[in-house]
Amino acid sequence: MTITISKAEFLNSVGTEYGPGEWFKVDQERINQFASATDDYQFIHVDPEAAKDTPFGTTIAHGFLSLSLLAALVPKIQPKPDNVKMGINYGIDKLRFLQPVKVDSEIRAKSKILSIDEKRPGQYLTKSEVTIEIKDEAKPALIIEWLGMTILDE
Repeated sequence: MTITISKAEFLNSVGTEYGPGEWFKVDQERINQFASATDDYQFIHVDPEAAKDTPFGTTIAHGFLSLSLLAALVPKIQPKPDNVKMGINYGIDKLRFLQPVKVDSEIRAKSKILSIDEKRPGQYLTKSEVTIEIKDEAKPALIIEWLGMTILDE
């Protein structure tokens, strides 16, 4: 569900925290699909029998899979201005993978708006600190400073 706010609320949201969102299960089928999409078939991701002998005791999601799920998880918690024309992934300033996501774990996102800068009329660069939490784990899967360009229809 997309949450909308006014342009003024958007521009004044620096420091605002959103989430956490709903839990999202990362199952073996999703991990296998990501392996297929990226040609990354390292055994720790796709071979449950071989993965039993690792320190994790099971398969784990690719770090880039956890990262890619931001595209689905963050829009459910972080509102967009009601006159947004489009949003563009602009990049990453910082990224740390702190703990792997074991198969069948549930994850969720929370975010904090760090800055919003108008780069051109109607084009706003937003920096958000996003954390992906793992259910029943003290340490998050990742923390990222994610950049997005929001283009408003003004």
